[in-house]
Amino acid sequence: MNRLIFPEILRGNVTAFFTGKDPGAAVGEIAAMLGIQKGSIYLPIQRHTDKIVVLEASREPKIADAVITREKGILIGVQVADCVPILIWEKEKGVFAAVHAGWRGTAARILIKTVSGITERFAGRPENVLIAIGPSIKGCCYAVDHEVAEAVRKGTGGGDYCSEKGGEYFLDLPHANSLQAMSAGIPRANIWVSDECTFCNPGRFYSYRYSKGSTGRQAAFIGRLDREFLPR
Repeated sequence: MNRLIFPEILRGNVTAFFTGKDPGAAVGEIAAMLGIQKGSIYLPIQRHTDKIVVLEASREPKIADAVITREKGILIGVQVADCVPILIWEKEKGVFAAVHAGWRGTAARILIKTVSGITERFAGRPENVLIAIGPSIKGCCYAVDHEVAEAVRKGTGGGDYCSEKGGEYFLDLPHANSLQAMSAGIPRANIWVSDECTFCNPGRFYSYRYSKGSTGRQAAFIGRLDREFLPR
């Protein structure tokens, strides 16, 4: 189980973890590791949108880049390879969410919209929301043009998540999303951010930028199963 990354902030009556290259996003292997059926794992069809699916009775995959559910016995997740994987738990209402936030999703404020979905549809409260932001490409390696940097700035507001060097802009998308989370009313103490950069660690994580295109995917999952799974 040490192949998985379990953020401390999400411990307690919930299963939440990030994967690396091993096991990646292999649903069958992950299900076997956890002792559940493949049908108990739900992944949306990701298209870098700001669409959010609320998972209830239907398990049909839909185009979305965030999933919200209060259903028990299912893991919801997202796949990434440099983009930001975000896991959310509203601990009082028992609502979970998984978010895929690349620069487009960050610019479109998909994290803020997901938190709003939790508070509006399920009467959740921002102060009860816990967030884990997983391994992704960081400001040390994510060079973008002015158009992309400006799009993220418009969605996020001011902050030290963007720097300029030699005519290039370097974005720290995990930090931008943590700022968006705080702007949604979530306390800083309720936000965990991985210190691992996918580009800097190609042996452990898939990185679209590092591989210059075609690559695999790692994943992030959260849900409430019959029992909590912890690293061994």
